[in-house]
Amino acid sequence: MNQRSSNLLDEALGLDQVIEPWPLRCRVVAIEDQVDTSGSFVLHHLLKRSLSPNSSNVAIFIAFSQPFSHYDRILRKLGCNLVSQRDNSRFFFFDMLKLQCPDGDEGITPEGGLIALYGKIHKTISALPEISWKNVSIIIDDLSLMEVAANGSSDYVLDFLHYCSTLTSEFDCSLITLNHEDIYSNEDRPTFLIQMEYLADILIKAEPLATGLATDVHGQLTVSNKGWNKVSNFHFKVKENVVECFYPGRSRG
Repeated sequence: MNQRSSNLLDEALGLDQVIEPWPLRCRVVAIEDQVDTSGSFVLHHLLKRSLSPNSSNVAIFIAFSQPFSHYDRILRKLGCNLVSQRDNSRFFFFDMLKLQCPDGDEGITPEGGLIALYGKIHKTISALPEISWKNVSIIIDDLSLMEVAANGSSDYVLDFLHYCSTLTSEFDCSLITLNHEDIYSNEDRPTFLIQMEYLADILIKAEPLATGLATDVHGQLTVSNKGWNKVSNFHFKVKENVVECFYPGRSRG
């Protein structure tokens, strides 16, 4: 039996029934991975699902990690053309790779900081037809690099995430973030990471296997869906054009 991400992962997230209205509306989704066990495939999967051709969903992507070409190449392998989606005003890409925020007590300048970014996100959503507001996903990759862009100021990042979380109630949109959990020690975990775990309606953790490395399994996913009071756990293997998700001990075909 071959159970792929479109089955187990979608089922754990509530995406296995209908895609519109967007099942993740009004919800905060936090993805946490580790340097050796990337969870970026979950972000790519949610982006693809949000841009399903059978829906009117809109994605606003805030990129601190990679340029547009990187995501376009990956999503094309998954059957989604980001260039076309961008031309159709369903995909908005904010390239933040060169963002520099001032230090000191002056705060973030409106011209180039996180406050200005929030203003652009709010303006982008407001300009959409009102019927589309509930189907907007704000996706951030990744929070640790946002902190770097803010010159290490966790307070700036925390404020920005609070602003973005208010959009889930103001516009009924969703907020999806990725962060590398193991770059921080337990004692040095920033406040914004702890706060995101608190705010998250769905917490997704990509971790290595408890038994160590395996050739046919790349890691395990734990999906904690607070709204359903449900925790799902399964293994995954990343392939060229798909990620296979399966329960431990199951055959993958």
